[in-house]
Amino acid sequence: QVQLVESGGGLVQPGGSLKLSCAASGSIYRLDAGGWYRQAPGKQRELVAALTNGGSTNYADSVKGRFTISRDNAKKTVYLQMNSLKPEDTAVYLCNAAITTTTLTKYNTWGQGTQVTVSS
Repeated sequence: QVQLVESGGGLVQPGGSLKLSCAASGSIYRLDAGGWYRQAPGKQRELVAALTNGGSTNYADSVKGRFTISRDNAKKTVYLQMNSLKPEDTAVYLCNAAITTTTLTKYNTWGQGTQVTVSS
């Protein structure tokens, strides 16, 4: 069974930074692609940042220049470095990943989410 576990969320003041981690566990051969989404109360889930297997990145306009997505293939972990945080960044952040298992089965799976609150 494949599982994603996010960590690193919390309460931070405006202008502060947080680094989210999304660790994949299970019988994983390769983490093919990853992405971070967020959902604020009363709003639709939106893509924040995405990272392809080839290393290309894509960011929402609202976070360009402030957020950076990266990964560690050895640790099977995707990260989201968030700088210059704003109150409007407050949301539950969810990790999504495309994974190839050791039996070469492909999965697309979600983590449980981690809360990020930006407030003074």
